[in-house]
Formats: sequence, C-alpha cells, structure tokens
Amino acid sequence: MAVQLECKEEGKIIEVSASGKLTAEDYDRLGPEVEQQVKKHGKIRVLFIMSDFHGWTAGALWKDIQFDLKHFADIERLALVGERRWEKGMAAFCKPFTTAKIRYFDHERLDEAKRWVTE
Repeated sequence: MAVQLECKEEGKIIEVSASGKLTAEDYDRLGPEVEQQVKKHGKIRVLFIMSDFHGWTAGALWKDIQFDLKHFADIERLALVGERRWEKGMAAFCKPFTTAKIRYFDHERLDEAKRWVTE
C-alpha cells in the first residue's frame, strides 16, 4: 500500500492519496497526524484520492471504524476521488460514521473536488 498525507491550508485540509490496500499500519502512521490537525483547527476537511485502490485489510477496516467513531464530528467535508466502482460503496460506508458532508468525484473531476472541499 502506498499512502501519503499532505496538509493544505495550514492544516485545515488534509489530502490523502491512497493506492493498493490500506493496512492497520497505514492508520497507525496517519492517525496521529490527523489528530494533531484536529487539535489545532477543530473541524477539518479531507480530500481522499484513490488510485488503483483495493480497499482495506481486515485490521485496517477495524482501525478505520475506530478512527471514524473517534472523529465522528471532527470532519466537516469529505471529498472522495476515485474510480466509479467505489462511488456507491464508499459514500454509503462513510455516512454512518461521520457528520461530514460527503461527495464523490471521478478522477477526471479532481479539480472540482479540490474546489468543493475548500469552499
């Protein structure tokens, strides 16, 4: 799995790029950075870009649910960018675990996703 996290807008926006399959170790690495930005800014916005994404390992899925429950009200907007096959599943999976406004964008609409998450 290749996952990268970059803070934008002084940390108010977190851009995550993910490919392959997310692992528990990815969450162990990314979680503290997200928590630091939440402490600093309160509510944050997330742009999650999936390229050749294959989902989660079982351990990562559990970490994802724990993360989502812990940060239920900390994420204001979540823009998901990826292949069309993930559209319904990702939005439906995320919805019960967050109060964030969630929108899904195809890769061709990455610029639109960036605008939406920052507006």
